Amino acid sequence: MSFTERFSLNFIESNRYRYITAGIKNTLLITVVAAAIGILLGFLIAIIRSTHEKTGKLKLLDLICRLYLTVIRGTPTTVQLMIVYFVIFSSVDRPLLSAFIAFGLNSAAYVAEIVRSGIMSIDPGQMEAGRSLGLSYRATMAYIIIPQAFKNVLPALANEFIVLLKETSICMAISLRDLTYGTSLISSQTYDYMFPLLLGAAIYLFFVMLLTWLFGKMERRLRQNER
Repeated sequence: MSFTERFSLNFIESNRYRYITAGIKNTLLITVVAAAIGILLGFLIAIIRSTHEKTGKLKLLDLICRLYLTVIRGTPTTVQLMIVYFVIFSSVDRPLLSAFIAFGLNSAAYVAEIVRSGIMSIDPGQMEAGRSLGLSYRATMAYIIIPQAFKNVLPALANEFIVLLKETSICMAISLRDLTYGTSLISSQTYDYMFPLLLGAAIYLFFVMLLTWLFGKMERRLRQNER
């Protein structure tokens, strides 16, 4: 068949393009929600761990956080996703919610270590300066330490979110119709794997390039503010 005929077969006939559009919607939704969970929980864990390392306080919370990080980073994301879907939500069919939780918890573990490394890289004199100005430990962390740490770890955070976007492709394991699942559905009906897979890869590449550009622009703006 000609290029036009193959394109029509894969995406136009029977409105198969809807598999792609629905897959893009779910992929982006999972990425955004999981990233939000990862940022909130990751920053919280990073603050708890860095506080313990700096002051020796919060021993129990630090132990819980270290156990969480060990388990999450030591097991495959696919296994975590399947445990959430087939074990925790075994009585209800909630693939999208399972993806939110699994990817959010997984991302939080990596964000936590990235942010913690950024916090620990800040000169201890910054904390002492904030306290000498009458700020509390919490206020010093919020207004002095964390903003500087965020600038330092922004490239690593950008890489984590790019990885998160691409990792959503494993949602096929729980039959969630993400972008990769959509391309597979088309291939199973047309027996043509090249066109759907190439389109799926191109869409992932587009969003990765978009994220790279956005984070690069943010990083340049933060550098300008420092001047």
